[in-house]
Amino acid sequence: MKNRMKKLVVLLAATSMVVQLAGCGGGTGSAPADEAKADTPAATQETEAEAPAKADDTAAASEEEITITIWHQSVADTDPVKKIIEESVTEYHELHPNVTIEQDGVTGEQYKTKIKTAFAAGEAPDISYMFSGGSFVKPYIDAGYLLPIDDYLSPDTKSKVLPGTLDGCTFDGKVYTLPTITFLANLYCNTEMFDAAGAKIPTNWDELLDAVEKLNAAGYTPILMGEKDRWPGMYWYDIISARTASNAAIMEAFGDPAKFNSEGFIMGAQKLQELVKANAFNDNMMSMSYDEMIEGFAAGQGAMVFQANWVHPAFQADTAATKGKVTCVPFPVIADGAGSITEFSGGSSDGYYINANCEHPKEAVEYLEYLSEKIGIVGYQQGAGLPCWDTTGVDTSSLTPLDTESAALMETGTSYISWWDNILSAEDSETYKDLVAQVMALKITPEEFAEQMSKLQPSEFY
Repeated sequence: MKNRMKKLVVLLAATSMVVQLAGCGGGTGSAPADEAKADTPAATQETEAEAPAKADDTAAASEEEITITIWHQSVADTDPVKKIIEESVTEYHELHPNVTIEQDGVTGEQYKTKIKTAFAAGEAPDISYMFSGGSFVKPYIDAGYLLPIDDYLSPDTKSKVLPGTLDGCTFDGKVYTLPTITFLANLYCNTEMFDAAGAKIPTNWDELLDAVEKLNAAGYTPILMGEKDRWPGMYWYDIISARTASNAAIMEAFGDPAKFNSEGFIMGAQKLQELVKANAFNDNMMSMSYDEMIEGFAAGQGAMVFQANWVHPAFQADTAATKGKVTCVPFPVIADGAGSITEFSGGSSDGYYINANCEHPKEAVEYLEYLSEKIGIVGYQQGAGLPCWDTTGVDTSSLTPLDTESAALMETGTSYISWWDNILSAEDSETYKDLVAQVMALKITPEEFAEQMSKLQPSEFY
């Protein structure tokens, strides 16, 4: 398994650090260094008379008005990164008056289509958000669309990025982006509803089914699902198969899809349908969006949701009915399954990449440094994820018990696999999400699901 999917010890250590916001403000990236003047042939060196004129030219150049465009998919009010990006645009312009950042965003699935079309047409922005996982970003790198940034990264930035976190930003030995925050998927439970229903927070599958039964009897929706966007259902199969087949088997199946047609993956689909048949999910799950799911859970419309830790700000907001009433736990273990409770979905960090045709690569990388660290530090402070940056000295008093619970869970992890749609090819990702939706709609059998999965193309596991 690749380094970035190994246990992220350095990230866990960061959760016990006190963090430092002092470095948050300054990308100090530099272009590749010029040769020393001493090594320059005398005939080409400037005279003393010429030097002032050249200095004036340099000063004028530094005042050049520069516009840098960035596209992202953090547009929902439930996404804490949305506000961080908006703040960074204003703050960065105040720090660098000659640099204007223009940002634009659309939702995840629309974004994938938009960015693909833009690069193909030569109309991509200077900086593009890219989902983690080699299958999504690697084709853009292979096509020469994205810029390696090694020569522009400042030593200061490199010193603040936690050891090992650049692994997922490096392709073919070159660094293409910077990490932000690390995500971990957890089962979130509304403790008030569980207590009222006399249900136990589940640690195994039987306890999960028992909780579903008791919550239904008490008049609560056991699990909220926003399957209109399809990927929330995918998260459920991702983690269930980690319990029935194991993360090791999942990684093998990415390389040899024929292995998807095996007992562990069939069992995973069976378990997912078992939940559907037990009335675990909301009746309108196929028409509910992701945003509606998160907003609904925060409003107290369901007792459980399985999502990544970027949902914490929404669940802990002052206006949320769930504030102080949510706990997160690892997904329940499944008897007779090959996986363990210490295998997780997540452990990855999405990033922002520079267009190879960017007119101002030095300035773009400087903003990338500023933005990535800001997301890493402020996102951590707001409970949106675990940091990939040195957080020594930063005020963590705003972290909630939910944040520390998630961090503690990550300490128990023995393996992590990112979201499958970021590992599978773009076409196969759509096929996979469609198949999961059909399983949840009871339109195909677990055996048919596994057979169709076995026809996917092999995927390189990054």
